[in-house]
Amino acid sequence: MGMMERIENGAAAEAKEFLSFRLGAEEYGIDILAVREIRAFERPTRIANAPEFILGVVNLRGVIVPIVDLRLKFGMPEPRYDGSTVVIILNVANRVLGIVVDSVSDVIALQDGEIRPAPEFSAAVGADFVKGLASVSDRMLILVDIGMLMTSPEMALVAQE
Repeated sequence: MGMMERIENGAAAEAKEFLSFRLGAEEYGIDILAVREIRAFERPTRIANAPEFILGVVNLRGVIVPIVDLRLKFGMPEPRYDGSTVVIILNVANRVLGIVVDSVSDVIALQDGEIRPAPEFSAAVGADFVKGLASVSDRMLILVDIGMLMTSPEMALVAQE
């Protein structure tokens, strides 16, 4: 029953869309459904005692949004804040938050079959949060479970209710 059901509602042939972005030399992809908008970087208001990778908060149309610099979170050296630095505003676990990345590339549609399991390696992201790898023309995309990453305990972003 399961397989037939999937084919009938068309899910088997559906591609998932990922927003790709760069952090240093690597290119990552996150589920486009988690993305609310993409904004130019503006310096957030610092919060006392927040971890270093939480740059602060911005007021986005009346919503206070924590901003996480993924480059700092993943231990990348000396992140630059320039014209190509962007903030991806996410909707994750019923919270709105932003991640700072070097640049946003494009939206890529991938079938399940195009996503390979990630080998056991120590990616900057941490293997727990890597959903898989996909090659897109000559690029290797690291697909990140952004919801799991942003709600992980060390992020300290969601448990504050």
